[in-house]
Amino acid sequence: MDLFAIDTLLSEEERDIRATVRAMGDRDLRPHVAEWFEEGTIPARELARSLGELGVLGMHLEGYGCAGTSAVAYGLACLELEAVDSGLRSLVSVQGSLAMYAIWKYGSEEQKQQWLPGMAAGELIGCFGLTEPDAGSDPGAMRTRARRDGSDWILDGTKMWITNGSVSDVAVVWARTDDGVRGFLVPSGTPGFTRNEIKRKLSLRASVTSELVLENVRLPASAMLPEARGLSGPLGCLNEARFGIVFGALGAARDCLESALSYAADREVFGRPLAGFQLTQQKLADMTLELGKGMLLALHLGRLKDQGLITPERVSTGKLNNVREALRIARECRTILGANGITLEYPVLRHANNLESVLTYEGTSEVHSLVIGGAVTGIAAFR
Repeated sequence: MDLFAIDTLLSEEERDIRATVRAMGDRDLRPHVAEWFEEGTIPARELARSLGELGVLGMHLEGYGCAGTSAVAYGLACLELEAVDSGLRSLVSVQGSLAMYAIWKYGSEEQKQQWLPGMAAGELIGCFGLTEPDAGSDPGAMRTRARRDGSDWILDGTKMWITNGSVSDVAVVWARTDDGVRGFLVPSGTPGFTRNEIKRKLSLRASVTSELVLENVRLPASAMLPEARGLSGPLGCLNEARFGIVFGALGAARDCLESALSYAADREVFGRPLAGFQLTQQKLADMTLELGKGMLLALHLGRLKDQGLITPERVSTGKLNNVREALRIARECRTILGANGITLEYPVLRHANNLESVLTYEGTSEVHSLVIGGAVTGIAAFR
């Protein structure tokens, strides 16, 4: 990053926040992440409390125990967390930018007071139930329904691929009603609400991924988010989370590139360091350029967000470019490490596997391409 003088574009506070999150990641997370990935589990409760103490849960929100930082500072925190593992950044993104943001943006004051302070502290964990088995890129096709029964609501449906789902204390569940799509807060332990962890994953293994099943779940009227009506509610939350990915994916790419640079400097081939061969330097130079360009794009989008000038199309531009390039960097770094690159002794293939999921979730690369295509042509191609 010295080639791009990135630090000159950051405030002292932003550099300090970045350094604090990086230090916590190196000290408390990195020594264990390969084991978590191999075992397909993480100590979610313990991690949530540690991340809450660090102040990164909902850190870009104001009030209710949240830090109220800039969007850029939040992005840098996501970058440092994903430099350890995408699953850890996912935990923070879903907690802060999906579950907490939904309550903060669309909830009643009572709902905010009930949930947000505990979630900011990491004492409570949230999840975000939008995606369904047959409704991913097309949330308008959701089948989960909520119907009135007196003053109560009755929810029925299934949500799939839900990060934090089986360890959550509250799920933000989106459902069809006679009044359009509405959001509901479903506490764990509610009768008829079950959470099943999804196992045998080849990606995001250091992350909790779950299925949510709602069978005749009865909720009081106060469980509904009063300020969200229609798909604009959940889509607004997704834009918040996608912004974190714009930065986060670069953390995974940076960790891969740093590993490849270190390996190439130490590995001798034909009597000289691997880093001294022209083909290797071509790879390293190209990856450095793409990482730097992605960082400049992320910072620009962050400044726009802090000025209130971000748009969904701009977020799609950042998410599409930075995740796509991060995945390419991870794959290219694996070639530099050769056979060593496929082991958990090095992070590159773990990052590459994770980025395969990041490429798909919260808007596939195809969907973001169509968002950008629609913006530049004025013609919607979704239907």
